[in-house]
Amino acid sequence: MSETITGTAPGTVPGTPLVPVLAHADDALRAARSLAPLVASGAAARDRERRLPHEEIHAVARSGLLGVTVPRDLGGAAVGAATVAEVLRLLGSADLSLAQILQPHFAFLNALRLRGGPRAAHRVYADVLAGSLVSNAQAERSGTTAHTHATRIERDGPGYRIDGTKYYATGSLFADWIAVVAPADTPAGPRPHLAFVPAGHPGVSVEDDWAGMGQRTTASGTVRLTGVEVEPDLVLDQYRTFEEPTTYGAFAQLLHAAVDVGAARGALEEAAEFVRTKSRPWFESGTDTAAEDPLLVHRFGELELLVRSAEALLGTASAKVESADAVLAGDTPRAGAEDATAEASVAVAAAKVVGGRAAVEVSSALFEVAGTRATADDANLHRHWRDARTHTVHDPVRWKVQHIGAYSLNRQRPPRHGQI
Repeated sequence: MSETITGTAPGTVPGTPLVPVLAHADDALRAARSLAPLVASGAAARDRERRLPHEEIHAVARSGLLGVTVPRDLGGAAVGAATVAEVLRLLGSADLSLAQILQPHFAFLNALRLRGGPRAAHRVYADVLAGSLVSNAQAERSGTTAHTHATRIERDGPGYRIDGTKYYATGSLFADWIAVVAPADTPAGPRPHLAFVPAGHPGVSVEDDWAGMGQRTTASGTVRLTGVEVEPDLVLDQYRTFEEPTTYGAFAQLLHAAVDVGAARGALEEAAEFVRTKSRPWFESGTDTAAEDPLLVHRFGELELLVRSAEALLGTASAKVESADAVLAGDTPRAGAEDATAEASVAVAAAKVVGGRAAVEVSSALFEVAGTRATADDANLHRHWRDARTHTVHDPVRWKVQHIGAYSLNRQRPPRHGQI
């Protein structure tokens, strides 16, 4: 681990020591493991009271984890996809909602790596190394599909102007930078662009109005953008990302999968702890404790197999994404890059499907194995199911299964977009 750097993050005093720069993947994993108990300790109470994880997010920022993907030539560790996925899996096992706050942070830093110019990269990455969080502003409620945008990024003199409203903006209440996705005009017509907007811009307001049954503490809100002026260097031609083979979508979805897989493990561990310490044995079992009930032991074996399967698929997917990134960094012909990125997308899709199923099944089976006492509101164990069920409808897994099938049967590569 290198020395601490001085911060330039919004709201900080220039020259103030902030966070360490994590130099290696092992540093990132150690930081995540050390943070997991802190994150887990208050997760039930935070959810019950809908109290946002201010202290926990600050701890994540102070640990240096937010900067682990910054390129080495800009002072970061440039850790690979497998490391980021494991960080989110570890934190997801402690609190799905907190881990989900970090997903758009790393996904949009990857967009910056792929499409950002030197000025944008230096500015945003410097803030991130100093502890800044990037959130998203993508989804809208108008239009015929979830990816129809009424918001526009319009040319305004030498720069751009944004007016519009975004919803479900994960992490936006904690954000220093907000990544706004919306169309901008090109010679071929409106195409998707990505604008990095300082959260403190006077034209930006974030409302704390998330009201979902789960993921209550993801700091998601409605983002309103009114006359937001954006420097041209901070507007990326995001549509070009999908004109060539990349792992952009695979990486973004890998992180979603990691959150689900972590949540499945966390729910299983809490179920086991409850059965060992609080559940009573069924009278027909003939055992002194619930943990000795042979039918419960068998059911835990089934659930452990499911979680381990999800963890294994996540590991395979992580390796495929890193392998594709290595191919893209080399001199491989385009066909080789297309094959490698297709393999990565399919592997990630498989991990996302099974990881989501594991999270939902285990968090539901928790009550089956733990018994009536586990349904008490004050225990708040239902947060595991509410969180898993909410997160796993982020994008429909039925389409992931469709793409997996098309690849398996007809060797049809998945489409290029951010959802696979």
